Amino acid sequence: MNRIIEADFLLGPIEESKEKPRILIIDNSRDFTHSAKLALERTGGYSVWEENEPAKAHQTAQRVKPDLVLLDIAMPETDGGEVAARIESDPALHRTPVVFLTALVTKAEATFGFQIHGHPFLAKPISISELVAGIERNLPAHAA
Repeated sequence: MNRIIEADFLLGPIEESKEKPRILIIDNSRDFTHSAKLALERTGGYSVWEENEPAKAHQTAQRVKPDLVLLDIAMPETDGGEVAARIESDPALHRTPVVFLTALVTKAEATFGFQIHGHPFLAKPISISELVAGIERNLPAHAA
């Protein structure tokens, strides 16, 4: 019995081999991070990591080296402002954009371009199209 095995060892087109922007979602709600991760990955445009323990968020960011962090503000024990401050004080991460996710403001307030602790924010609940638009607005040029 003859079997033929084909293998393609050549790289695909440059667009396919280009690394996708890395997004880190930090939120104590596992349901939110998991559904956002799946939705963002389905777009085909992002590699997404989740962290549900705010105390581990900085360590996860150091490991992942994200191009952008989506960060919930209201979390138990360590709030988003503290996590953002740790990321900003890290020389390896200080240029990483942080976008807050919060249910503490309305969508109308989010559209005015206000910032929280110097960071843009997106209002929850949020649709995938709003989330993608917020990511694209805040991704650094080299990652887009």
